[in-house]
Amino acid sequence: MPASPSSSAQAARQALALRLAHLIRDAHINGRELSTRCGWNPAKTSRILHAKAAPSDADIRAWCTACGAEDQADDLIATNRAVDSMYMEWRRLHQAGMRRVQQDVFARNAAAKLCRAYTSNVIPGFFQTVAYAEALMRAITDFQGTPDDITEAVAARLARSRFLYEGGHHFVVLIEEWVLRSRIGTIQTMAGQLNHLLTVMPLPSVSLGVIPLGAPRTVWPLEAFYLYDNQHTVVETLTAVINVRQPREISDYVRAFTGLAKLAVRGDAARALIRSAIDALE
Repeated sequence: MPASPSSSAQAARQALALRLAHLIRDAHINGRELSTRCGWNPAKTSRILHAKAAPSDADIRAWCTACGAEDQADDLIATNRAVDSMYMEWRRLHQAGMRRVQQDVFARNAAAKLCRAYTSNVIPGFFQTVAYAEALMRAITDFQGTPDDITEAVAARLARSRFLYEGGHHFVVLIEEWVLRSRIGTIQTMAGQLNHLLTVMPLPSVSLGVIPLGAPRTVWPLEAFYLYDNQHTVVETLTAVINVRQPREISDYVRAFTGLAKLAVRGDAARALIRSAIDALE
């Protein structure tokens, strides 16, 4: 497995830094001369070259001008923006509220025919009830201290459930049993959510597996991740969302999902675990 879920972003940042270093060499100058031409401290150039600081659009334009490579500025800016989107802090994404992020996830689900999800923390969004989503988003908003647009965000999140019924989409989901027993909201909220899981399980678009608490681990519990058509993996951590598009890393997440799927129970056995979690609430 990758050493860190943000390794794709760091590797891409280093690749961009290498391209900027090549511009300096091609211009037959050194980092100090580049810094002088750009009008900033040499320490800034060093941080960018060592991938410890992300350059702004203006920094890249100044860099290219200093190296006589203005024609490469637009391409490097586009690359830099793509790298920046790989690792996004939740507070930055939620700085105006949660609705916009939910709309982005809706578009991602709309484009993907196959979504594979491993959830080790909460019920996935496309399975959530209104009450569960409201309670969860309230907890996240309070923790992050970001603007409250929960009503709009919940509506945007629940809109994803339409893909369970239309458009030829398929959802293969693995849920850790402790997610069924981790209460979000009131007892009634959690009971309603668990009963909703039983309702969606028979849908042709859904394949749901539950990993029992006592399952012998060949793949250790991981952070929640979502695989979209083998083209894009989204990993959710406490502080950030990581977008993985490097084929090697996507392959690792596919392998992990395959291993986790072998630990899961399905059908009547999965329903029994869900019903047991409901009974425990009472």
